[in-house]
Amino acid sequence: MSVNKPGRGKIELLVVLLGLMIQSQFANAQDEAVEEPFTVEYYYKVKWGYFAEFYELYKKNHYPILKRQQDLGRIVKMEAAFPINHAGEADRWDMRYTIVYRNVSIAHEDFDTSAIISELYPDLETFRSEEQRRFEILLEHTDIPIWTNDLSDWSVDP
Repeated sequence: MSVNKPGRGKIELLVVLLGLMIQSQFANAQDEAVEEPFTVEYYYKVKWGYFAEFYELYKKNHYPILKRQQDLGRIVKMEAAFPINHAGEADRWDMRYTIVYRNVSIAHEDFDTSAIISELYPDLETFRSEEQRRFEILLEHTDIPIWTNDLSDWSVDP
């Protein structure tokens, strides 16, 4: 025989309602995060003496594809940075290319650029050959998603 303790049904109901509230808050937080811009830094390390060639090929073949994606609203902002001084070989990089995507979903989706490439580069054989060359002289390529903070919520109180 089962004995029903007073208030047990109320506690179970409270636990279920609390769980639903937490789940709802978590879902709302995820939805807000999905709509926030998402930043990735791309670091390129090129064989010594070949950076000028890499840079020209990047500007000629890769940048227009990224620019078209920016025109489509997928990318919010792009910028390139170059070190002024050199570092040791292990820590060296030649170009950091930062892309701010509209949101994290867009940054990670498998976007098919073939239509853009066909439109921008009618001579696909030359495009493919030049892209092959760009990767031949590339030693290392690292993609680093980053979180940025504009410091507006930082306190200046000592």
